[in-house]
Amino acid sequence: METWLVYGVYVAIGAVFVVLAFGIVNLVRTDGQARSRSNKLMRLRVLVQFIAIIMLCALGFAAGAFR
Repeated sequence: METWLVYGVYVAIGAVFVVLAFGIVNLVRTDGQARSRSNKLMRLRVLVQFIAIIMLCALGFAAGAFR
């Protein structure tokens, strides 16, 4: 179980990095949809960060860090 959680945490952190990179690239764009896309990417980043934090807590509980 812990092994899957470790892999999941790595995937979640990678997903946060990818969404953050897309957000930074979007800052360079000057088209009309950039503002709307920026808001959507920020919401997605917050959601993915929340999932990553939940997975980190689940890994901590599974490893016995909160006894």
